[in-house]
Amino acid sequence: MANQMSKATPNINPNKGVELKPNKDHKHQVNCPCGVEFRALRIFEEKGAFHTEIVNRRVHELPAGDVLIRVHYSSLNYKDVLSMKGNRGVTRHFPHTPGIDGVGVVEDSSDDRFRVGDKVIVTSFDLGMNHDGALAEFICVPAAWVVPLPKSMGEKESMSLGTAGFTAALSVLRLLESGQTADMGPVLVTGAAGGVGSIACMLLNKLGFDVIAGTSNISDSKEFISKLDVVRHIDSTVIDDKSKRVLVRPMWSGAIDTVGGNVLATVLKSCSYGGNVTCCGNIGSGDLDTTVYPFILNGITLCGVDSQNTPMDKRLQVWGLLANDWKLDNLDLICREIGLEEVVDVSQNLVRKKGRGRIVVKV
Repeated sequence: MANQMSKATPNINPNKGVELKPNKDHKHQVNCPCGVEFRALRIFEEKGAFHTEIVNRRVHELPAGDVLIRVHYSSLNYKDVLSMKGNRGVTRHFPHTPGIDGVGVVEDSSDDRFRVGDKVIVTSFDLGMNHDGALAEFICVPAAWVVPLPKSMGEKESMSLGTAGFTAALSVLRLLESGQTADMGPVLVTGAAGGVGSIACMLLNKLGFDVIAGTSNISDSKEFISKLDVVRHIDSTVIDDKSKRVLVRPMWSGAIDTVGGNVLATVLKSCSYGGNVTCCGNIGSGDLDTTVYPFILNGITLCGVDSQNTPMDKRLQVWGLLANDWKLDNLDLICREIGLEEVVDVSQNLVRKKGRGRIVVKV
């Protein structure tokens, strides 16, 4: 547990190690040489059925963009799995390459902010959804999606975080900006065995908060949660209250919820007076059946967190924090590395919602 000296809300030092120079006018398009072949994980649709295989593509087949990037690492996320299953809410047209996270080196750029050889990160926006993603050796993307890799962050480290770590950090930042402090009491993280949840636990712990980890089943995730140094591990018997009571005895001072549905409703009515709750996921349900009482009697604040379309200034701030003041030195505890050819098999755990921590893909 963190010592008492660290319990005060920390100062936030944004953008350290991250710089994005002003844009300029451009007179040429990114060069996609026709002869260059690369490997890509590709989803195909045949008569309503979907299958995935690794194929060879040519760079000129990529969608138009300002920056051509040779991908070194990607990661495996739940959205990637939904795309592989043919979920039209994620990906409308096939064939398609998934991969909502990528890091690598600029091969060519029509935008003066990025030069050949620059190390860069691309996460979220439409990457891997309706724009060919980073489970491939090359991507070509709009410059507005590209973040310089912070100088104090390694390529693999950035994908150990990826969209999940970025979302977790956004959630923690929203709590701090809303006035949440460690001396208010413990903070609950639901879905704590997943990518967002596990990194949120680690970030909160680093910042001096006592953390309660919530998972659907203690026995299934006990070993993994033991790596996160939380003060308590609880499951659906606590975080999925079906009593229909509008308020219950407060059990946490704030929360980061990744689950949605009745779990989020339980989180709200179990939060102590003046607490803050962030909502960033719906792996349980997109519905929310609650009452006004947590808000008008306990003064709870519910903060929405969107990582997909986060403005660039906020992106630079968050990546700067993750690279410096909020740097996590023990990401290897929750991450494992696989190759591109292992993605389909490993994705089955995410289909069954049995994913643990983060999966980094070496491309």
